[in-house]
Amino acid sequence: MRPIKTTRSFFTTCSRATARTAGKPQAFLAALGVVILWAATGPIYHFSNTWQLVINTGTTVITFLMVFLIQATQNRESEAVHLKLDELIRAIHGAHNALLDLEELEQKDLDKIRENYLALAKSARDEVKVGRVQAGRTDQKG
Repeated sequence: MRPIKTTRSFFTTCSRATARTAGKPQAFLAALGVVILWAATGPIYHFSNTWQLVINTGTTVITFLMVFLIQATQNRESEAVHLKLDELIRAIHGAHNALLDLEELEQKDLDKIRENYLALAKSARDEVKVGRVQAGRTDQKG
């Protein structure tokens, strides 16, 4: 395997930092503080349309930008998890390499594979119920 380039783009760095920061209690408290400050200024501005427009515009812009930054972070993390799982499947003797990269399949194909695994799971539970194998063991009988 080739060495992996570890430099990050500005967007990647920014989206990761934003996602981490936005997920902290302090971010919630800061947002709550802004809303409380905005509400407290209502009487000063006589609850005008401009006063309402400030919070509406601010929250809309922040939400719009956060959607893209957080989605980018989630996509990257999901991709990393898929790659790690693919490596585990590839490395484990007896694992089915056909399961590599399943996220690229169509839903109908995933449904067919899922049906096979549901049948395997039911069969394994039935074996446990009748005492042929111990719960959680797939390598030994009784």
